[in-house]
Amino acid sequence: MLKRLLGLALTAYALTATGAAAQVELKSKAAEITLTGRVHLQWNSTSADEGDELSNEFLIRRARLTAELKINDVVSGKIQPDYGEGEISLKDAYLRLSFDPAFRVKLGQFKRPFDVFELTSSTQILVIERAGGIRGVATCAGPGGICSYSRFTEKLGYSDRDIGAMIDGRFGDGQWGYMASVTNGAGANNEEENDAKSYSGRLEFTPLEDLTIAGNVGIHDYPNEITENDEYALAFGGDVEWGNYREGLHVQAGVTAGDNWGNLDESGDPSAFATAQGILTYKAPLSDNPFVEAIEPLARVSWGEPDTDAEDDEGLLFTPGVVVFFSGRNKIALNVDIWSPSQGDTEYSVKVQSYLHF
Repeated sequence: MLKRLLGLALTAYALTATGAAAQVELKSKAAEITLTGRVHLQWNSTSADEGDELSNEFLIRRARLTAELKINDVVSGKIQPDYGEGEISLKDAYLRLSFDPAFRVKLGQFKRPFDVFELTSSTQILVIERAGGIRGVATCAGPGGICSYSRFTEKLGYSDRDIGAMIDGRFGDGQWGYMASVTNGAGANNEEENDAKSYSGRLEFTPLEDLTIAGNVGIHDYPNEITENDEYALAFGGDVEWGNYREGLHVQAGVTAGDNWGNLDESGDPSAFATAQGILTYKAPLSDNPFVEAIEPLARVSWGEPDTDAEDDEGLLFTPGVVVFFSGRNKIALNVDIWSPSQGDTEYSVKVQSYLHF
């Protein structure tokens, strides 16, 4: 049903946008409807030769049509299905009640308020893949894959989308911002698996126009397979963002530590993980070029350890890259993700991704 409705919406939008002879009338009780979308085509390779991994592949990483609705000054909402990677899934779907800039309520499916890397839109993230995955490499105890920053936060359920309720707002002339949520903890598009709930919170301070400093905490409920009880895992961290997406130097850096509930000992206790990441870019506009709007070289360093009591289990992810901007968020990016573990072989993945945004 969702696929059929989205197909009709796409057809109506296309006919309207191209000025076709046939007229399509869209009726809604919303005061404003904003349709946007993105299509990300990715080519990636892997140096890992284990199992049936292909050495390289093309895939539609994301294909989303977003409808943002404004009913009045208080009531608004958003719905965003995704057709990427050969599957249909729902990303954002929520009602928002804006009572005051200092107090808003969000109800539905949304990103949990945790780290800056996850909260940045996929149309603007500074690297192609937040977690820097390399197909065929799954050596990180607990979250699997490689021990990168976003791999911990996403797979351990501290960040990424979930279903529930959130409050947020800004005060102090916009210098201070807060977000707090209560969610199922089972992740996007999943039914609740127990009676417990997960909690996330984030506090931001913006002393200067292009500088934001934040602290975050996550309490994730999970069914402990060893104790057979519903238990809670805790993670906390902080991050800083300096710069903007228009031009010049841009830095995002963060640290997070907490319970790696995916890696339990014989008594059912989780190991403690720690991770840190920094991304640095420099966007240089090209005012005299008729085809290219800007060039942005970048570098990422991400370190992670799944068990701070164990020896030689950490690793380092290094990602050099470059982005070529054609217009706004329409661009092509090249990244090389290089994973160097304390034990084992160094592996790498070359990724090229195109971004269509409208």
